[in-house]
Amino acid sequence: MSTPSRKLDHIRICVEKEVESEWRPFGDLMLVHRALPEIDASKIDTRCKFLGRDLSFPMMICAMTGGHPDVKKINVNLALAAQEVGVALGVGSQRAALENSELIDTFSAVRDVAPDVPLVGNIGSVQLQRGGPKMLENIAEMIDADAIAIHLNALQECIQPEGEAEGNGALEAIKTASAGKIPLIVKETGAGISWEDASALVEAGVKMIDVGGLGGTSWAGVEVYRAEENGDMESAQMGRLFWDWGVPTPVSIVESVSAGATVISSGGIRSGLDVAKSLALGATVAGCALPLLAPAIKGPDEVAKVLCRYAKELRTAMFLTGSANLAEMSGAPMIVRGNVQEILEQRGFDTRTFATRKMEAGR
Repeated sequence: MSTPSRKLDHIRICVEKEVESEWRPFGDLMLVHRALPEIDASKIDTRCKFLGRDLSFPMMICAMTGGHPDVKKINVNLALAAQEVGVALGVGSQRAALENSELIDTFSAVRDVAPDVPLVGNIGSVQLQRGGPKMLENIAEMIDADAIAIHLNALQECIQPEGEAEGNGALEAIKTASAGKIPLIVKETGAGISWEDASALVEAGVKMIDVGGLGGTSWAGVEVYRAEENGDMESAQMGRLFWDWGVPTPVSIVESVSAGATVISSGGIRSGLDVAKSLALGATVAGCALPLLAPAIKGPDEVAKVLCRYAKELRTAMFLTGSANLAEMSGAPMIVRGNVQEILEQRGFDTRTFATRKMEAGR
């Protein structure tokens, strides 16, 4: 199947089917309530800089689609909303446009309508290995990108019939590319980044990681539906087995931050409260994709409504934790419970440090 046709399958399935993880790891996190916040909600400042540009709050529309004439409108609607609200935007894999120049405008149109927001291009690690770092210049130029995301999707590649499960040499290709002039983000796509991989990426010169952890869209799950539709029951069974495989997003944030990376939290960000929890764990920006896909089909105003809801929820969480700005939100005490606590403790992290950070500072 061609790359554009596969992209249409992915969009249709994500809109029509249940494709999310059964587990919500962010439910294991509880911010400590401040009955005396000692700030005014109206004075809370959520502004920040990302990739050298201003954001109204630390949010990114994560890579979703592109590469087919029928989805150009979706990208444009996302870009219009990003520009209106003041958030960053990542496009989907630009592989299709490299293969067919007629598809370039399905991506390039985003900068035309979003001149002020940070834009992040996208290509897979397999394509980077084959095309070399020079291809990143073409990808960046296509959308006037502020950075390029190299996406890692080993799990999905193992499940989909057209998958290219070629992992050898990816780190070296990323290392070579990171020495170039275009800022790189390494991005997982639903299975998360472990401390081991984050450390290897940082050592290779990568400064920013989008963890794309377990807890949101399962791309193994998406491929289950495609496999079933094509009568490939073996692949469908494999996808169901690995539906919830990966490093949970909260765990991945902690592990990647501890490795020295600047972290984008994605994978199950379903509210502004999840954004607040991500910041308290050490993330700099949070992002989501699936909750914005159906609204993007309707129009930019519908996307903007969701983003504005996230912003309001974040501000509410900040008020209730006594956090007047993002720096204070990042230091807000938080209880880590359940499976997330168990995983972090077994991985060598003392989760009590999140709960007692301000108490310890005051002693």
